[in-house]
Amino acid sequence: MFKEENGVRISKTPKIQKVIFLLRDHKEFVKYYEPRVVSLGPIHHGNEKYQLAETFKRKLAKVFVDSSGKTIEEICKAVDGKIKELRECFEEEVTKKYNDVDLAWILVIDGCAILQYIDLAISDKFKDSGIKNDSVAYCQQDLFLLENQVPYALLEMLMKLSKVEKALRNSVKEFIKRNHHMVLMDNSSGPQPEKPSENPTHLLDLLRSSLLGPENAAKKDEKTEVNLPTNQEAPKASNNERTTHSSNGTKTNPQRSSDRQSCRTVQELKAAGIHVKRSEANSLRNISFSTKLINYLPGVLSLPPLIVDDSTGPRLLNLIAYEMCLDFDNDFGITSYVSFLDSLIDEANDVKELRKAHVLFNLLGSDKEVAKLFNEIGTDLVPDLAQHKQVRTQIQEYYDKKWGKWLGEFVHTHCRSPWTVLAFLGALLALALSATQTWYAVDSPPGPCDKFCEKFNQNFRKGY
Repeated sequence: MFKEENGVRISKTPKIQKVIFLLRDHKEFVKYYEPRVVSLGPIHHGNEKYQLAETFKRKLAKVFVDSSGKTIEEICKAVDGKIKELRECFEEEVTKKYNDVDLAWILVIDGCAILQYIDLAISDKFKDSGIKNDSVAYCQQDLFLLENQVPYALLEMLMKLSKVEKALRNSVKEFIKRNHHMVLMDNSSGPQPEKPSENPTHLLDLLRSSLLGPENAAKKDEKTEVNLPTNQEAPKASNNERTTHSSNGTKTNPQRSSDRQSCRTVQELKAAGIHVKRSEANSLRNISFSTKLINYLPGVLSLPPLIVDDSTGPRLLNLIAYEMCLDFDNDFGITSYVSFLDSLIDEANDVKELRKAHVLFNLLGSDKEVAKLFNEIGTDLVPDLAQHKQVRTQIQEYYDKKWGKWLGEFVHTHCRSPWTVLAFLGALLALALSATQTWYAVDSPPGPCDKFCEKFNQNFRKGY
């Protein structure tokens, strides 16, 4: 199903294309968006820097063909028969220099190599194919670059041609699941993002849908335990609202004066009595705010867990670039998640708090590096603010309650550790004892000793 928007034909299945022009002037474009080791598909095909990888691709493709029970001629014939449809999966600009025969050959080699690589990754048999560990890591990163995608319809066709189709499908499923090293997969009780798109556009799309789950998952998972008063409805955010960073790294929002949904950093939230915890469900949509016991004490912001390593930056940025494709009709789920997380992180101490809450697992290096990463990839994003509107509004209303804020700041200042709590309680006890002693000295009724002394004094005076 297509629809027209500003003269652009958009759908749920966008064409494979280059990174949008808005991102091409990124100062780290080569680092984040271009292949490190291997080119896949037509966009970077023929680039001399990837010639060494061509040899390995052909080796992998040969292993795939040998195990498929088909000849290379049979596989090429099948792909040739669908080349018109496969060409339609790409933007015209990236395939126009290839005729059908050349394009079909590129897709055969790359498609077979991808499936064989995935199978080796799952069975851990790269050494048998003479591929070193560092190349394995870089190749895995290259598989999820926007400009390195091939149609999933091609992979489907190749799997169906193979006599080990079932094993290949299981390998792809497990490979996507393993790449949830960004999101920790465990046996938590909440819903899991294990039901990806039934008709993915490519591997990057499959990863995205698997990380996010269904588009209506966030609505289903919304918590109803929050009883914050809604005296004012937060103003509806326009599509142009964004959180940006100034040249000195300070977060700014051009519409903050009218935006009651602006989010504070983790440290600011903690000072206001809002604590962060790991959410029950491993879906990037699973962000919620709740209060327990009584209103405003305490506030809890639940976030999905995330492992941060060297691949996190390229992975998230390419998912964001995919959502930004002009012909892609989507809800900007990854973009909105990254923007929300970036709004919580301003410096290393924010990362530290998220680590302590088991929301972030830092395999990248220092907390300062993680903060820098999210400040960098979160710059100039235009998320769908409606996705987390309820959470932002609840946080803002909680924050607006001054006595709740004062209480939160008091707890944050005086109850950071058991020792400060004991010292505070000791001070209270000392004050209570001092007050009791003063009252007793001034207002206490006369006791037996007082009466005895008074009578003794009277008798003593009579004697003299």
